[in-house]
Amino acid sequence: MARKYMKNIKRFRILVMGRANAGKTTLLQRVCNTVDNPEIFDGKGNRIDGAVVRGTLERGRHNIEDELVFRSNPEFVFHDSCGFEAGSVAQFEKMKNFVVEHAVTESLQKRIHAIWFCIPMTDYQRTVTAAEEKFFNQCDTGHVPVIVILTKADFLHVPAMEELLDTGLGLEKAKEKAAEKERELLQHWSAHIKGILTRSKFPPKQYVSVQKMNEQTADCSTLMQCTTDTLDEEGLQRVLVSTQQSSIALCVEYAVKK
Repeated sequence: MARKYMKNIKRFRILVMGRANAGKTTLLQRVCNTVDNPEIFDGKGNRIDGAVVRGTLERGRHNIEDELVFRSNPEFVFHDSCGFEAGSVAQFEKMKNFVVEHAVTESLQKRIHAIWFCIPMTDYQRTVTAAEEKFFNQCDTGHVPVIVILTKADFLHVPAMEELLDTGLGLEKAKEKAAEKERELLQHWSAHIKGILTRSKFPPKQYVSVQKMNEQTADCSTLMQCTTDTLDEEGLQRVLVSTQQSSIALCVEYAVKK
């Protein structure tokens, strides 16, 4: 039965969450190995006009029911939750209902398989806001794993340089030590985020950081590996491994294990 169930899943569906300017669209472009914007379809499969697509992408506003699909990898289907950080009860309830309905829907093609929750390191001093705490304390995602993604981790180069220069180091010496200080800051803020969210009622399954997603050579393999590892069903792992284009090593590793 389980094998037959998995054969009916043709595409891997991910809900992407996070505040505005968290780098969500750029992340998805790297995952799908493209610089193009996604095509957007409504909940009934009708393609939405290109001008409307550009407008919604620029404003960071989407109907959570809409499907974002990149031509470079149409086997991924993404949903973007409109940021509820502004405190809109209506937006939060809409997102919550979507998660509940799409986690257990009888339509196999409409089920979401993972949730990526993006927290940008550009806001490293306010990494966990009331919006994040509300989600992880009030939204039970059931069997659907939530992976927290620390986006724009390379931004920590700025505070790293500031801290080093404040110690009296010269510019060249500070540059030499910047990478090590960036790693130190990332570890610090990662631990800070984990410390808060681990105590929540419905904590994330995993955490991962990404950087330089604006570069076409950016590495998404750790994110793919992390997402695969959080999936409970081997069949879903197989779907994701075969869909992703970020890591040949993951494909080989999965094939060897199985």
